[in-house]
Amino acid sequence: MNSLDIDVIRTALDWQSRGQRVVMGTVVRTWGSAPRPPGSLMVIRDDGQVAGSVSGGCIEDDLIGRVARGELALRKPETTTYGETAEEARRFGLPCGGTVQLVLEPLSPASQLRELLAAIEGHQRVMRRLDMATGVASLLPTDAGDRVQFDGQTLTTVHGPRLRLLIIGGGQLSRYLASMAVMLDYQVTVCEPRTEYHEGWERMEGVTLSTTMPDDLVLAMRLDEHSAVVAVTHDPKLDDLALMEALRTPAFYVGALGSLQNNAKRRQRLQAFDVSEAEAAKLHGPVGLNLGALTPPEIAMSIVAEMTAIRRGMDLSGPLSNWSGSKTVCLTC
Repeated sequence: MNSLDIDVIRTALDWQSRGQRVVMGTVVRTWGSAPRPPGSLMVIRDDGQVAGSVSGGCIEDDLIGRVARGELALRKPETTTYGETAEEARRFGLPCGGTVQLVLEPLSPASQLRELLAAIEGHQRVMRRLDMATGVASLLPTDAGDRVQFDGQTLTTVHGPRLRLLIIGGGQLSRYLASMAVMLDYQVTVCEPRTEYHEGWERMEGVTLSTTMPDDLVLAMRLDEHSAVVAVTHDPKLDDLALMEALRTPAFYVGALGSLQNNAKRRQRLQAFDVSEAEAAKLHGPVGLNLGALTPPEIAMSIVAEMTAIRRGMDLSGPLSNWSGSKTVCLTC
């Protein structure tokens, strides 16, 4: 669950505390191209106020009107679908004939939203099961990844800690990388023991500066499969210490700045410190997709692009890893 959806839950709880009726919509299925993925949330207040989005604006106005008129989810959860016909898709502006199915639930203490928020803020990963017949939700601990399952009787969603990014080094590239990662909903920690690089980091919202030695910080952070590490100091004494420990964790992405030759030497050094050949092979270096990047912001963009592709399960052995920007890609078609 990302921070936008956490804000939606906080808003819903605030509205409920004022005694207002609130309906929460969850995208449970999409067919064709759809503006928001399954799991996206929106809450609608009885007077038409909203937070979040389930379609990027395509169907929100219709949903608001139907909820305000009491046509949807008055007493128990129900489903509604938009774009079932070509005429509907055109009317609501859904791209490329997409179809979106939603579960709408009237919120109450039985929805367990306050307990869900507490679990997320406590860095727990939980599964929420909503009984469509009763509107009662239950929470269970889980190790599952992002998941939305709906069989008509039960809606199952998985919620948990936000993505984390540990950046080793506090130079110019790190500032662009941190800014972009924050926009992509990462909790960003910058590890920089060198005091000459500390200026200005305290003003960056969503970024924590640590002066702990990199290997100690990697161990202290207990990196998991929702974590990424990027080393950019060009100083082996700092980069290699972090990478040595990070490659032994379940982190979904570990990368290091530098040329092919420098990273080949880095892998050799790491293996001399008891990093296995398989662990060393997990290192993404040179870091980032091959976008022809030259400037610090372009390099930062290539890094977050590769992190995103890896996290989404894209195969980077094909054309994407060598993409040069010569083709236009439709992201909604």
